[in-house]
Amino acid sequence: MARYRLISAGVALLLFVSHHQILAEESIDVPVEPLSEKVAQAILHSCADAEGQVGTLMLRERVSDEGLKLVDVELRISSDLIEAGKHAVHIHETANCTPCGAAKGHFDPGPHSNSSPDGNHPFHMGDLPNIEVDENHQGTLLTTTSRITLSDGPLSIFDADGSAVIVHVNADTYCPHGEDAGCAGGARAACGLIQHAE
Repeated sequence: MARYRLISAGVALLLFVSHHQILAEESIDVPVEPLSEKVAQAILHSCADAEGQVGTLMLRERVSDEGLKLVDVELRISSDLIEAGKHAVHIHETANCTPCGAAKGHFDPGPHSNSSPDGNHPFHMGDLPNIEVDENHQGTLLTTTSRITLSDGPLSIFDADGSAVIVHVNADTYCPHGEDAGCAGGARAACGLIQHAE
């Protein structure tokens, strides 16, 4: 009887060790995905007062399960230099905010090009939803777009002359007639140079 108990204990020990060895081998074989997130940022200053910081922008590129490049947008406004209400937000085609008009038109490297900010509105690659600023001059825009990328490619905002983010005085009404008809948010309230985050 003692011999059978000894054999049973040995078998149990062998099964226990084998089971944990298999688990250990399986855990070693699990692939680790490399980190591929790209991040960019901008500090926005008032177009009326270049010394006045009014907000920040964070952009994070990721790849969806389907392989689509997506950019998560986080824009925060915190300044009494920006009036309460809705304000248009666009990525503009040039990394220049001195003055704010130097950022040129809406980022749009597609068939309409970015030579005319009115030519393809509201379907420019750089057109984003409005941001709403409350009575305390605080506002947050959280959205995701597939119209731009941070990595290299035809939709990259890091082309030869870079890009800027513009917050406008008024809301974007998304009508197809552009700035001359008051569709794209009117005058520029704030501008920030978009740069790679370190």
